[in-house]
Amino acid sequence: MPVLTVNAGSSSVKLGLVGDDDRLLASRELQAPRAQLDRDELQAALTGPLADADAVAHRVVHGGERFRGAVRLDPGVVEQLRALTDLAPLHQPKSLAALDAVGELLPAVPAVACFDTAFHATIPAAAFTYALPERWRRRWGLRRYGFHGLSHAWIARRVPSLLGLAAGQARIVSCHLGAGASLCAIAGGRSVDTTMGFTPLEGLVMATRSGSVDPGMLLWLLEREAVSEGEMAAALEHESGLMGLSGSADMEQVLSRAQGGEAEATLAIDVYIHRLCAAIAAMVTALGGLDVLAFTGGVGEHAPVIRARAGEGLRFLGVEIDETANRGAAPDAEIGASAAAVRTVVVRAREDVEMARQARAALAT
Repeated sequence: MPVLTVNAGSSSVKLGLVGDDDRLLASRELQAPRAQLDRDELQAALTGPLADADAVAHRVVHGGERFRGAVRLDPGVVEQLRALTDLAPLHQPKSLAALDAVGELLPAVPAVACFDTAFHATIPAAAFTYALPERWRRRWGLRRYGFHGLSHAWIARRVPSLLGLAAGQARIVSCHLGAGASLCAIAGGRSVDTTMGFTPLEGLVMATRSGSVDPGMLLWLLEREAVSEGEMAAALEHESGLMGLSGSADMEQVLSRAQGGEAEATLAIDVYIHRLCAAIAAMVTALGGLDVLAFTGGVGEHAPVIRARAGEGLRFLGVEIDETANRGAAPDAEIGASAAAVRTVVVRAREDVEMARQARAALAT
């Protein structure tokens, strides 16, 4: 069953055709400013090699508390997804726009929604509960949802296979480091903790997102500096992270400037690594130990300096990265020192494969 995967991003939609053997048979990326797909371009893309799909898998950012796994799409499910837009107003509309556009052109092909939140549905109450008034939590569903679940789910599958470990036995910290970044603590093949929270703003320093900051500081700004809610949202989402620290959201560029001795870029990398190592250590606490540290995503796969710096900061946990293996690593590869207590790997992000597998499973039930 070849599966067409539809991944709607901030300004584009990535289409892929994944075969039964997990090979990517064809792919296209279409520009979609403001989540608007050009119907003619989409139709042209779907009449080429991508036309051989027997099913469609849509990446949907938010499944709320209801959707704990992939689900076949029907009008009732789509309506429920629209109702979740308030939980992810920046991301859900993009997924829904792509869902509508592809559905209009391929009405006879069964479609499945695959959720970025679903893999984290297994985290315990101690990890997902915020220490907020119960009336708030009940009324608005305030809890940790977590994101990047499709990427972390792939790591949970791929790492044991790559390292020859029994499925579900390894304690893994999955580091999805890209423009957005999050960690996941994986035990028994399931998520038990993660760094993103009610929104994708919480957790690590990212390309343009702040990650975790003191909420009291934000209240102070609202009260004393007349910063509007819209200005604050824009700053936290688009002007913070590496961008706020160095003036650039491009990790490769920031690393190059830091290696050239530029103070702002050096500070940006130092802050990034400090937060990353502290958060990995917190994930290890949730696991009660660590067997495998896995890097994935654009930065995780292509920035050996970040992997090396993280390894240095985590030596006390048994992480030791082989310098030569790390510098020349091409995913999927092991980069840990042979005698290290913790194995370290670089894994190519394959959300498309995870989506295709989930779609086939959902349609088989």
